Amino acid sequence: MSRAVIWLSLVAGLVLLSIPAASLAAESVCLQCHAGLSGHLSAPVADWQTSVHAANGISCHDCHGGDATDMAMTKSPDKGFLGAPEYEDVPEFCGRCHVGIFEAYSAGAHGQALAEGGAQCVICHGNHAVKEAGLDLINEEDCSRCHSYERAALIRLALVETDTMINAVEQDLDRLYRLGFAVDDELRAFRGLVQNDLLKIPLGMEIQAVQHIICEDPQAGGLRTKSNGLALEVLDTPVC
Repeated sequence: MSRAVIWLSLVAGLVLLSIPAASLAAESVCLQCHAGLSGHLSAPVADWQTSVHAANGISCHDCHGGDATDMAMTKSPDKGFLGAPEYEDVPEFCGRCHVGIFEAYSAGAHGQALAEGGAQCVICHGNHAVKEAGLDLINEEDCSRCHSYERAALIRLALVETDTMINAVEQDLDRLYRLGFAVDDELRAFRGLVQNDLLKIPLGMEIQAVQHIICEDPQAGGLRTKSNGLALEVLDTPVC
């Protein structure tokens, strides 16, 4: 391969990386068609543009199937078109990508009550204007639409306190690193390990388990005292 071809490939790659994810998805004929319609038929386009899906380049066909490059084949079953799922099918529909969350949801209170009208994904996260998962989703206005906010408020408080502790541990790890200690890769992945469990809490874990995760979990909790022989307890931040 010539040097000129290599440079052109690199330049093309840099250009693609510089384009926002939503712009890359904007060429979908689904978006082009619906944007020209009116009322509820065009609303999904504006909603999607504000979503976490758009921010990550996830477009209509990634969820609903079909050929997003050919107007005549956008809704063809032969191209995998699925359309909009029924209410009770939404968790499995979203779970094709969000596998771990689907498993946690199915085992939790919301998932167990789905057949009786229990909340599914779009009730909390929205459908086209999908909101990013975060503590802001646990709020009195939204949760009280279905049940009292009391238990949700306790869960939110526990999550805030636990997240604060996790942030403190991260800061201590950075201090150790700057002091010259070799911090294990698995230890530096502490937050990711714990957050995988924290994501499950609103979906069915007991409140009492929230703050025990980083103290008792064999993967996450065991990391708090290990840094190539240096115990994190020598630092100022209590973990448990």
